[in-house]
Amino acid sequence: MAQLEKELIVNDCDVNNSGGRISALGETVDIDERAEKRVLSKFDWVVMPQMSILVLFAYLDRTNIGNARVFGFEKSLGMSGTDFNNISMFFYIPYILLETPWVMVVRKFGPGRVLAIAIVCWSGITIGSGFAKNYNQIIACRLLLGSFEAGLFPSLTFVISRIYPATSQGKRIAVLYISIALSGALGGLIAYGIQSMGKQHGLEAWRWLFIIEGTITLVVGALCWVSLPTTPETAWFLGQEDRSTMSIIKFRNHPFEVSDRFSWKQVAMALTDPLVWLAAVSLFCSSIAMFGFSTFLPTLLTGMNYTSLQANYLSIPVYVLASICTGITTFVSDRIKRRAICLIHSPLLVMAGYAITVGTGNKSVGFFAMFLVGAGVYSYNTVVLTWVSNNIHPDYKRSVAIAVVISIGNAAGLAASQIYPIRDEPRYLVGNSLSLGFETLALLSVGITTLLLKYRMKQKKRLRDEGIESNGKEGDQSLGFKYVL
Repeated sequence: MAQLEKELIVNDCDVNNSGGRISALGETVDIDERAEKRVLSKFDWVVMPQMSILVLFAYLDRTNIGNARVFGFEKSLGMSGTDFNNISMFFYIPYILLETPWVMVVRKFGPGRVLAIAIVCWSGITIGSGFAKNYNQIIACRLLLGSFEAGLFPSLTFVISRIYPATSQGKRIAVLYISIALSGALGGLIAYGIQSMGKQHGLEAWRWLFIIEGTITLVVGALCWVSLPTTPETAWFLGQEDRSTMSIIKFRNHPFEVSDRFSWKQVAMALTDPLVWLAAVSLFCSSIAMFGFSTFLPTLLTGMNYTSLQANYLSIPVYVLASICTGITTFVSDRIKRRAICLIHSPLLVMAGYAITVGTGNKSVGFFAMFLVGAGVYSYNTVVLTWVSNNIHPDYKRSVAIAVVISIGNAAGLAASQIYPIRDEPRYLVGNSLSLGFETLALLSVGITTLLLKYRMKQKKRLRDEGIESNGKEGDQSLGFKYVL
């Protein structure tokens, strides 16, 4: 079966992406739907939980610096002024620059060992942060942490795109964003427990926060070395029959792959595709609100006259609702096999939430507004990434495209860390207004992206109607590829 897959020629194939039959070189191969469900179910039970845990601890390791600040982190290291803001920003510099190279390495060597090495390294850096003695040392730790965490999220998104059909990728990518949302709630609970134990064995509580969370992640990374498969069709938990089924599924999902070798041509295709840059701008705009929300939610709540203690535990139900809404949105998007229509309500909810906070200083109404923001801020990013994954082929082009889109989206972290300065307390009108404005641009980009895809489909239809069988292009730009709207 693996040999058959390698011999399939795209121009001689008739692929039905919604069915269970592939016609190649005059031969018809049937896909047993029960066998397909069995194979994908194994990935759901073995791979997806690992991905969720990895994202959960990755975001704990990157955001625990905020909890450490409450524990006396700045005073202990002799920091002052904007030193803390600088530390937060330094993380994103290597993070943004190295996302694309990491994903390309994962594409070539598989996620198992590559991500395991990254996880072991960043968990060691997290532990080392607990022993930092001064400002310069913590800057070095944050730069290294960003370097090794850079590839995780885009790599996992790419892996999902290689395993699952386009119409069911949304809810799997949603698992990653739900893990991000839940890390906010879990991080507060862990920090509370560590703060309660106080100074132990000569080390302050903030140091134990880094050491304990880093140690847990180190164990998880070591397990990933053997538990994450290198390729879907060679996964260790699949039998020979299941591997053959996975090979057929892989070809059906990605019939426009022309080579399994690295291709600079496909890299160039990704970097010159307007769809990639449009999606990147869209994700950047929505991520301004998302990063600001996830970083400053307790700050916004205290600005509404809630106490610090109340702000910590009141943020938990907001994150829970955010997780639920993300799951529902992506489930519906997969079920109806549409992306654009499911992207409209998310920014509208976020816009309504920030409009309320700008328009009134009432604490109860403001708290309700945070639920509205949470209900839309994570689901939008989830569906946008799924949309990109569905509509970019072949493999290397998609791996670069996903990394570029996420890199530019993460660049919003640099800006979001600066839009809520302490001088704007208690209502932080500037930050909330900017989040409202950028979310409006994100909504506008949905319409532009839809028009671009419809235009491309119209152009392909015109060529086919003229009797042209090939336009000389490959991947998603070939005549046989149908975009997901």
